[in-house]
Amino acid sequence: GCAEPSTGHWGELSWTPVPPRPQDKVEAAEGAPEARNDAPPGVENAAVSAMLRAVAASRLPVCSQQQGEPDLTEQEKVAILGRLYHEKPLVFLERFRTSLREEHLTCFSHLRGDHRADFYCAEVARQGSARPRALRTRLRNRRYAALRELIQGGEYFSDEQMRFRAPLLYEQYIGQYLTQEELRARAPAPRPPEPGAACPLSDLLLQSCQERELQQRLLRQQEEEDACLEEEEEEEESDEEDQSPGKDTEAWVPDSEERLILREEFTSRMHQHFLDGKDGDFDY
Repeated sequence: GCAEPSTGHWGELSWTPVPPRPQDKVEAAEGAPEARNDAPPGVENAAVSAMLRAVAASRLPVCSQQQGEPDLTEQEKVAILGRLYHEKPLVFLERFRTSLREEHLTCFSHLRGDHRADFYCAEVARQGSARPRALRTRLRNRRYAALRELIQGGEYFSDEQMRFRAPLLYEQYIGQYLTQEELRARAPAPRPPEPGAACPLSDLLLQSCQERELQQRLLRQQEEEDACLEEEEEEEESDEEDQSPGKDTEAWVPDSEERLILREEFTSRMHQHFLDGKDGDFDY
């Protein structure tokens, strides 16, 4: 008895008995089912055309060529692939399955039930689900390699650069605990002019503009964080009342070891921020 598969996922087919047809016997005798093409001659199904063009654009060879022969054009590749698909769809699926995507599987729905076709189509589906993970892994590996180079370079993850990119985070972890001596050391001292060199007034103006921009960014980030905290406090009024007496306690001042831990935590967060692709000024 023959059966015809209904639409479903590969490997999860439901079957409806149908009377045997002479065409089925011929296909079974030949060992490979042929593609059904109900479209008029010369009119190709849009899904099949898209699949053929995708395979033609891949790196897989369409046919064997002698040395010195000119490369096939895309139109010639599509024509060769189209003949193979219509005459021997199972051979086509086996040969070019690595260049197929999940949306191309509809072109082989007439092969459902053939164990070889089901196996190849399931392989294509697995490739489709694994491709995004592989892309994410390669992307993260490239970012990690770039991170190591930037750390070795020293400039991108210097205190000055990290403070400019994340002024609020820097202030919370490092800036508010700096001593007066460290604050004076952080401010760039004016360089004495070299003999015959122009006055470094332009450098001072540039530093002043950069510091003003940094303070503006710090203010914006502080306002955004305050707005978020206000929303949280409105949702947890009871907790806020319980914690209110603690506001009058003496401010915590970390010792040298604790400051070192805070600096390491800040740097680690900046590294992770880079790996997550969140450094807006960096050309990923």
